[in-house]
Amino acid sequence: MRSETELLSLLQRGSHQAMEDIYLRYWEDVLDAAYKRVQDEEIAQDICQEIFISLWENRESIQLKGALGAYFLGAVKYRVINYFRSSQIKEKHKEDLRLLIGAETELSAAQGLILKELQQQVDEAIQELPEKMRVIFSMSRQEEKSIREISEELNLSAQTVKNQISSALKVMKKRLSYLLTLAIFMLFI
Repeated sequence: MRSETELLSLLQRGSHQAMEDIYLRYWEDVLDAAYKRVQDEEIAQDICQEIFISLWENRESIQLKGALGAYFLGAVKYRVINYFRSSQIKEKHKEDLRLLIGAETELSAAQGLILKELQQQVDEAIQELPEKMRVIFSMSRQEEKSIREISEELNLSAQTVKNQISSALKVMKKRLSYLLTLAIFMLFI
């Protein structure tokens, strides 16, 4: 069994075997630490996967002053903080949207028409996505399925699903960037 120092040295030089050894040695501890904090198996698995992907992607520049175990515990801590921060932001946006939709009855006729037009533009942008991307994006955003559920249902890797969702969001953001201006205008009519 190789020492941590040796594994890190090999990892920095791009050794897939060193990465596999590190993963096999630490994945259970990382998953357990994440699960203890989020109490959700799927989210804990995602956090674990992100940590190991990040380690591989940053292998050349990583500078560890302590043990790998300590590095992983710190990484779990920060990923969990980011997860909860992101969840709070998503919930705030969902609440704002619910309030806006609930306020639709109080909107003027012109504002109601604009809101319907905005929804139509979003629907059209979704329909213009490539078929595979559209299906994955719709399952994620409209059916609210997890990455794991989508990957299992479509027999794709979780990373492929993440990549497709990320690409769809970039396309949608670019295609619909003008809608933010229109929405702000609508609120101040």
